[in-house]
Amino acid sequence: MPPSTSSDLTLSVNGDKYTLTVDHRTTLLDALRERLDMTGTKKGCDQGQCGACTVLVDGRRSVACLQLAVAAEGREITTIEGVAEGDRLHPVQQAFLELDGYQCGYCTPGQICSAIAVIEEHAAGWPSAATDDVRPEAGPPPLTPEEIRERMSGNLCRCGAYVSIVQAVARAAESKGAAA
Repeated sequence: MPPSTSSDLTLSVNGDKYTLTVDHRTTLLDALRERLDMTGTKKGCDQGQCGACTVLVDGRRSVACLQLAVAAEGREITTIEGVAEGDRLHPVQQAFLELDGYQCGYCTPGQICSAIAVIEEHAAGWPSAATDDVRPEAGPPPLTPEEIRERMSGNLCRCGAYVSIVQAVARAAESKGAAA
């Protein structure tokens, strides 16, 4: 008998557990969209180059089109559907809304998930390619527009809303800093 090409797995998505049988080749993106009906995460290039499918896996950014669903078992997955707290928008969502950080909106879910991780990475002191002083004792660099652009560079916006996206990330980071 040939080995099975599918597995039963349990995915933890937005705080809920889902058990499903998937082909081993099923990407996390396809499991989310086609099997769990979480269509907020978008399929853009399907090659990991545009960032439209960005979700958070254990709090870190992941392009879901390149991650296999079986590799996400046992990890906490957060999609755009899970970033708000009830009817209260996440500060990044609110900033995108207030500053028009979207145009057609297709890339917006991935942009927002990425921005949430960017703010956390920055607060933790992770340097980027735009960081001048990468010594740990230097602490987090100022979150300048250059830092934000570099950190968000894996997310493309075909409409060109980059100026507003950078402003929205900066505002959300400021509101997070004020809340802390």
